[in-house]
Amino acid sequence: MPKAFSEQQSRAKIIQESPKEDLIKRLESELSGDFERAVYRWILDPADRDAFLANVALKNAIPDIRVIIEIACVRSPCELLAAKKAYQSRYKRSLEEDVASHTMGDFRKLLVALVSAYRYDGVEIDASLALTEAKILQEAIQGKPFGLEEIIRILSTRSKEQVNATLNYYKDEYGTSITKGFMSGPGNEFWAALRLVVQCINDPNKYFEKVLRNAIKILGTDEDALTRVIVTLAEKDLKDIKEAYYRRNSIDLNNAVANDTSGDYKAFLLTLLGDEAH
Repeated sequence: MPKAFSEQQSRAKIIQESPKEDLIKRLESELSGDFERAVYRWILDPADRDAFLANVALKNAIPDIRVIIEIACVRSPCELLAAKKAYQSRYKRSLEEDVASHTMGDFRKLLVALVSAYRYDGVEIDASLALTEAKILQEAIQGKPFGLEEIIRILSTRSKEQVNATLNYYKDEYGTSITKGFMSGPGNEFWAALRLVVQCINDPNKYFEKVLRNAIKILGTDEDALTRVIVTLAEKDLKDIKEAYYRRNSIDLNNAVANDTSGDYKAFLLTLLGDEAH
């Protein structure tokens, strides 16, 4: 591990043990740039991190709805509930309140429904219900009245297992995936958001692989997205995501990150990825 990074990591450990009210001031004095932002996200506990990420996403001039969808649809019901409690403790407002305040129209209906839900987390499914709701989704795509409300209801209230069963029935019945079905809708940004919801529920590893790929391939790198995914998932799903990244891009994620970042920020991300060789 680079000496400079070892020194920065030691300072990060000191900061981690400091009272939270002193945390930001210590970070500003000890670290800087992308490395500072990555360390700050890393040292927060998962629920507090999600609360922080959601708040940052909502405060953007154009809210980053990807972050809200990730937190609402990838996390377990208990993790989402913990993030909402952390949000209220940190910002003295509810996550639902801020989502509603920073979005409008169909986006508001969708995102408020997603963050308000507490899904059943079991593996049981109702096959008859899945078949019925697959038909409802098809009718909604075809523009039937109240179609969007029905899509939002299904995607925000059903368990992930039930949603996936519905998606499988949809593909069997109509010969295409629901994401492609949504692409045949009006084609606006809201339908793109619905596709993100489905991707996060159906295959989070594939979704995050795409986020990382897009973050790395753009000119200048999307450090916010790169940091968010690696730091958030470092203790959970990165092995599967790294495998998905290699299958899709024929290059190790570690090498891709090493080629596109530098300095202590690069060393820190590679350490989280499980590679201290660079």
